[in-house]
Amino acid sequence: MTPLLLAPLGLAALAALIVPLLIHIRRRTEEVPLDFAAMRWLEARPRPRRRLQFDELLLLALRLLLVTLLALPAVLGWEDKGQRVIAAPGVDPSAARTIAGPEADIHWIAPGFPEIDTQPPAITTKVSSLIRQFDAELPPGAPLTILVPPVLGGVDAERLRLTRKVEWRIVEGETGADGRPVAASPILSVRHAEGQGGAVRYFRAAAQAWGDTPRFDAGTGAALPPRDHVLIWLTPGPVPQTVTDWVSAGGTALLGNMAQVAMPAASAALWSDEAGRTLVEGGPLGTGRLMRFTRPLLPAAMPDLTAPDFAAGLRDLVARPAPAPARVDAAAFAPADGVTPFALPPRELASWLGVLIALVFLAERLLATRRRRFAV
Repeated sequence: MTPLLLAPLGLAALAALIVPLLIHIRRRTEEVPLDFAAMRWLEARPRPRRRLQFDELLLLALRLLLVTLLALPAVLGWEDKGQRVIAAPGVDPSAARTIAGPEADIHWIAPGFPEIDTQPPAITTKVSSLIRQFDAELPPGAPLTILVPPVLGGVDAERLRLTRKVEWRIVEGETGADGRPVAASPILSVRHAEGQGGAVRYFRAAAQAWGDTPRFDAGTGAALPPRDHVLIWLTPGPVPQTVTDWVSAGGTALLGNMAQVAMPAASAALWSDEAGRTLVEGGPLGTGRLMRFTRPLLPAAMPDLTAPDFAAGLRDLVARPAPAPARVDAAAFAPADGVTPFALPPRELASWLGVLIALVFLAERLLATRRRRFAV
């Protein structure tokens, strides 16, 4: 059975083809009877049985074609409301096929929704968005089954809410290595005055503690690093306007205690020692962050410089926040329903189809109204 026969509009379109046939049979080519005198001397004879015959086959074909073309947009607009199955990366394809059935149409939850028989896609950060997209593009009422591994990766922080109640199936399989993303170590760029680089060694040691390959540079002068670096400004005196502009545009700067600058209005204590005394204060400035040490960078004034946890504390202070976790327990992440279905865009009538309908209609009218049909 073809999908066309499963659609009510398809059956109605097929039934509509009977109408031109009936009209063609009822209104045959008009013939004008002409009586002449000798006819009255002929005796009436029983009429022979008439067999159903179709004349003007070309006209009939044009009328049937016209009805078919007019019904075509309705048939093409029919939406299959059969079962849909999508599988998250990490699900074993053979297990998914066994659960859904050998004839099921299964797609990966990946951009473009490739078929399950293709190469399994890598886990991305868009699994939640792709599930919402697939749900939104389905016809209302179409059932949906989602196959997921025990630990689902690539999700966002918002719980899934879909337009329909779905069957959420946990399938054993590889879950991949998509845990909490680890933020890269900050890149420190130290700027200090000539002959006053004694404190540089503490920041160099911290950068070495963060990884085998230190992400660190130091120098004198006022040359500013790229905005993805952390600027450690140890030059005493007024801070140049170029530095504050650099911070306002999205940079992160940590100043020495002798730096003179107007701190952000929302400044607060950002790092304190064990006794609760503030070591670093600061806050947001524009789209960046401006911070300043409250004590001289000397072990006598700030013992934390030589403490074992100085590197970890400095990293927590200057590093950008790590991305949110992207893995969840799949059983606890089952989607809820209740979202209002999205209005699917109507199918537009193709221009070529409109032109073809007009041409067929014109040809049908020319044949139906030609003078030869009414000749005596």
